[in-house]
Amino acid sequence: MNILIKSATIFDPSSPFHQQKQDILIEKGFISKISKTIVNPNNYQEIKLDNLHVSQGWFDSSVCFGEPGLEERETIANGLKTAAKSGFTAVAVNPNTSPVADNKSTIEFIKHQSFGFATNLYPYGSFTKGAQSADLAELYDMQNSGAIAFGDYNKPISNANLLKIGLQYAQNFDGLILSFPQDNSIATEGLVNEGINSTKLGLKGIPSLAEELQIARDLFILEYTGGKLHIPTISTEKSVKLIKEAKKKGLNVTCSVAAHHLVLTDDELKSFDSNTKVLPPLRTTKDTKALLKGLKEGVIDMITSDHNPIDIEHKKVEYYYAKFGTIGLESLFGALNKNVDLDVLIASLTTKPRERFNIESISINEGNKVNLTLFNPEYEYIFAENNIFSTSKNAVFLNKKMNGKVYGIIANNRVIL
Repeated sequence: MNILIKSATIFDPSSPFHQQKQDILIEKGFISKISKTIVNPNNYQEIKLDNLHVSQGWFDSSVCFGEPGLEERETIANGLKTAAKSGFTAVAVNPNTSPVADNKSTIEFIKHQSFGFATNLYPYGSFTKGAQSADLAELYDMQNSGAIAFGDYNKPISNANLLKIGLQYAQNFDGLILSFPQDNSIATEGLVNEGINSTKLGLKGIPSLAEELQIARDLFILEYTGGKLHIPTISTEKSVKLIKEAKKKGLNVTCSVAAHHLVLTDDELKSFDSNTKVLPPLRTTKDTKALLKGLKEGVIDMITSDHNPIDIEHKKVEYYYAKFGTIGLESLFGALNKNVDLDVLIASLTTKPRERFNIESISINEGNKVNLTLFNPEYEYIFAENNIFSTSKNAVFLNKKMNGKVYGIIANNRVIL
């Protein structure tokens, strides 16, 4: 792969060319030269794009594809193409397939299906068999087959002793455990955030307590056992405080926040649009402000799209019956670009999540392998269905104003624009 990128602003604090407009010469998949002006040496393909910025390739720590078993929602092939067009050179894929990815054979199948794409796929293994929170799954075997962490997607580990045993056991092979932050005995059959809007609309609520109680429990267990814990998609002000205190104690805990929880609130529920039904639910303005502050302060380690395709039969129905979930790969950058400082946003999509999941970060420098995301931070548009590449169209950001456009990626000897 030989390419010449013209007049690109490099956004990479680890690079000596950070915030400089440079030409980038790529030869055989490696950056051979970075300079103010490079004459095209051998008629290589040239990339010239409006207000082009490049960063290290983005990584999304929570993505769902349906395959195997739920291909009507999304296939691995189309999911990886969607990720590439959305700026992601790597994604971590949740185990909520059918059957659940709770054994080495399923992990190996998912890995095999992802070969040959520009975007790398890193599978999670289910923490418990069948994601039933009853018995530990084959954690060690799955890690040996390529699983980078273990968790039951959008399902809490209801058995506290199981989490304790899992954290202790995983230390033998440096495993990372994910624990979804919700106590179902508090959340019960809730659909949305419990508050003024849920009361006005007559929708059963999920109180913030359901999340915070689970996080407090998990942190107490982590303090007892040691080990490594990641709490995905926190959504409340108190959750940020709990994790901040745990980090001060020296606990090995990280957390993520979903893009929609940073900019949308439960005021969106007034439309009764089932695309707003997500888990955790959209919270209040007070919560979004606390999450943005926690992200800026480094309490929250990474941002995820929490991309979860749901087929029309399970989404475009009455609010009560609709499944939880929204797609988010295509809209993440445009939704957040003007709400989150660019340096914070890029760090939470590149170096921070890669470090947590032991995935190599590649600086933009001469001699290094190419792993780039290409974007324009000044482009405005309305997110419409023609901007969706996913098979399923359940987008919470549909018809919202976007600030920033992703051009694509250059990775794995492939250019996706």
